[in-house]
Amino acid sequence: LAGWGARDQARVIGVVTQREETLFPLTVRETVALGRYSHLAPLGAEREVDRYRVSEAMDRADVSGLASRRTDTLSGGEWQRVRIARALAQEPRLLVLDEPTTSLDVRHEMEVFELVRRLAGQGIATLLVTHHLNLAARYAERLLLLSAGTPVVEGAPSAVLEPDAVARVFEWPVAITPWRDGAPQVVPLKPGE
Repeated sequence: LAGWGARDQARVIGVVTQREETLFPLTVRETVALGRYSHLAPLGAEREVDRYRVSEAMDRADVSGLASRRTDTLSGGEWQRVRIARALAQEPRLLVLDEPTTSLDVRHEMEVFELVRRLAGQGIATLLVTHHLNLAARYAERLLLLSAGTPVVEGAPSAVLEPDAVARVFEWPVAITPWRDGAPQVVPLKPGE
C-alpha cells in the first residue's frame, strides 16, 4: 500500500470507521456520491455509471428514502447506513468496517451482516471489527480475538469462541452453546453462575 497513491487505494479499499463527524452537512445522496470521487476524472462530472453505482449503494444500505435529507438531521443509525452506502459506492475489492452496526436497530444490524456476507461471497474481501461475538460467529469464516490490540486466538469461530479465551479477554465468565446452525453462541454468566 505504501507505493499506491490515494486515488488507487480509494478504488480498491472501502472503509467505514467507527466514528465520523458531519463537518459539512450535505444531502445523503451527495454524501454517498463522494464514494465515486476516485472514479471521476479531475474536475469531472458524474457519469451515468456513477449515478447508477450511487443509487445501487443507497438501495443496498437501505438509505434511498433518505436521499434528499441533510446528513446533520440523521439519527446515528441512519448516518451509519449512509457511510456504509458511501463505501459501497466506491466498488471496493476490500471492505474494512469498524463497528459498522453501531446505533443500528436489530433489523438493520442483521441486514448489514447479511450484506457483508453476500459481498464476501461475491469475492469482496471483508474485514469487520465488532463486539457482537454471536453475530460474528454466525457470519464470519474466520475470527481473530484481540485483547488490548494483541491477538489472542485466530481461526474458525468454534476454535476461537471457547469459554476460557472469551472470559479471559472480556474479563467476565461466559458459557458457550451451539446455535441451530452449529455456530458457537456466547452467553455472559451472572456472578456466581
